[in-house]
Amino acid sequence: MKKKSTKSNSPILDGTIPHQINSPSFKNANIEMQEPFINEHGVVIGDSFYDSENSPLNNWSDDVDPAIMAGDQWVHPTNDIGWNTSENKELIEGNIPPQGVPFMHSTKDVSYSKD
Repeated sequence: MKKKSTKSNSPILDGTIPHQINSPSFKNANIEMQEPFINEHGVVIGDSFYDSENSPLNNWSDDVDPAIMAGDQWVHPTNDIGWNTSENKELIEGNIPPQGVPFMHSTKDVSYSKD
């Protein structure tokens, strides 16, 4: 008898994202990890592969407006490089609800070398 495959496309393993060495553990946090989703453009967000067939990055040309990739529909709530900063890791590991506007980013690339 063949075993049924239980392979998942989710990067989540026991409340963690193990492929990101600096990511915080959500295992005992009051924020539940969320599965990848497909945004309004048909692009999978949060699977950590970054290779959706419909992604503007895979169909780039001079006619593609980069602004199409702006907005919350391009950011995963729990599988985002921003969680790897020390400040955000403290929020997760201390069960402190974020107080700021979601996905606030400064003018500097604060996620550089955090994955």
